[in-house]
Amino acid sequence: MFWKFDLQTTSHIDQLLDRDDVTLRELMEEDDVLQECKAQNRRLLLFLSQDHCMQELVTLITTEPPADLEEKSRFKFPNIACELLTSDVSIINDKLGGEESLLEMLYHFLEQDPPLNPLLASFFSKTIGNLIARKTEQVITFLKKKEGFIGLVLKHIDASAMMDLLLRLISCVEPAPLRQEVLLWLNEERLVQRLTELIHTGKDEERQSNASQTLCDIIRLSRDQANQMQENMEADPLLAVLESQESVAGLLKNMFEGERSEASIVNGTQVLLTLLETRRSGLEGLMDLYSQGYERSYTVNSSILNAIEPHLKDFQQLLLDPPKKSAILTTVGVLEQPLGNARLHVARLVAALLQTSAPSICQELCNLATMDLLLDLFFKYTWNNFLHFQVELCVASILNHPSSEEQHMTLCVLFNPQLFQKCRLVQRILDAWEENDKIQSEGGTRRGNMGHLTRIANMVVQNLEKGSVQAQISELIKELPEDCRGRWESFVDETLRETNRRNTVELIAKYNQQMSTTCPVLFFIATLIVVVLISTAFNQFTLFEPIYVFTESECSVFVH
Repeated sequence: MFWKFDLQTTSHIDQLLDRDDVTLRELMEEDDVLQECKAQNRRLLLFLSQDHCMQELVTLITTEPPADLEEKSRFKFPNIACELLTSDVSIINDKLGGEESLLEMLYHFLEQDPPLNPLLASFFSKTIGNLIARKTEQVITFLKKKEGFIGLVLKHIDASAMMDLLLRLISCVEPAPLRQEVLLWLNEERLVQRLTELIHTGKDEERQSNASQTLCDIIRLSRDQANQMQENMEADPLLAVLESQESVAGLLKNMFEGERSEASIVNGTQVLLTLLETRRSGLEGLMDLYSQGYERSYTVNSSILNAIEPHLKDFQQLLLDPPKKSAILTTVGVLEQPLGNARLHVARLVAALLQTSAPSICQELCNLATMDLLLDLFFKYTWNNFLHFQVELCVASILNHPSSEEQHMTLCVLFNPQLFQKCRLVQRILDAWEENDKIQSEGGTRRGNMGHLTRIANMVVQNLEKGSVQAQISELIKELPEDCRGRWESFVDETLRETNRRNTVELIAKYNQQMSTTCPVLFFIATLIVVVLISTAFNQFTLFEPIYVFTESECSVFVH
């Protein structure tokens, strides 16, 4: 027996298009309108590409819907219109990018007074971004003729969609000669300088944050492009300006001019940290800090360090006297004087500067006794793992720095005497450990910085046993008071050894025994996974200690 199947189904959209009076709104009501558009339904595309339909679609994504509409359906048609305009269909791209009247309608959206509707701003940015990628020459030519374009985008930089639009101009233009032309145009428009001016005490915090993020993304995009480009290509003019001493000095002036603001300090420091990046952030970069002799992806420009050096005293003052913050309730009680995001970012900056091993920077940090102050904060804020990690990085940079031997020796000669004598690192480790043991013996909770303290102690021991600074550190340990030296030797031989054994063996001993007897292959795979997880935990938070749980109010203090 045979059955006859009719596989030629007719879309309801085709039925609507058979009518002479069909409207765009009727078609947009259909659930499969986007699917049919992307499937190149020729009748639908010819209808959509008519002048009146294209104008209506652009109007929908650039005009605020009536306020009396139900909220859940208010942006239904603008959303569908955006999806149709960015469906990457050539006939729509050609129409939208080739008709100056349609581009003018789009551009008019920027001429509104702030603030922009964030949803409409995202529709606008997505549509223009698609045109930049698909109809590059036409759109770039149009935008370059608009003298106030960059000013309008920066006027609305509080909308994150405008930040995305700027980044599309930098990253989505091909071929390379045209991209270079766009970069030169943006540089002539003083994009970097104008973004830097927004990171200032008197500016709105959202605008500062987006300006900072845009500058950080420009740095990373430009460096990535520079790594990929051919040798005969011209240098990126935006990156050249960002790395110039004049530009960095201007940023620092904005950060510290007038009344200090945590927003301007944090956002400005984020730009400095990005400039000081020697490789992209992530687990790979964190783990490399503890390895020896890796090659850097980027070299820190000396002009950046020259601009920062005169302001090290200002950052030091922030550690001593940060912007005032109210007491906050944490999971371990009320914190009367929170560490705050400003001081945390200063700690991050010091860690990044120490990794450069720049002699003048290290000398100034040594003169200011910055490490002593950071260690004070380390032991004061016993539950702030974000701070603990940065201080540990500072100590690791001094003891284990994977730079050239000459640079490392310069760093050690400057800092090791201070670290072991003025900062009393060994004594502080011993005192903190004994105090924690006393708290635990009385039924209290183990302090939150003990995991990082264990790692710092192990770093000291490793450098006593081997390495380029073994002799220097041995001499510094010998110069400790006799009772302190005896306590340290006992601590290393007994307490630290037992802690390391417990941390590295007992965690997986029982699990290994079970797995190895049942399935050797699974045991091998599971062991690899455990090693990766342990490495990740060591490099991001403190292992074998209570992890600090932040309340909602604290997240705004520590997490940006």
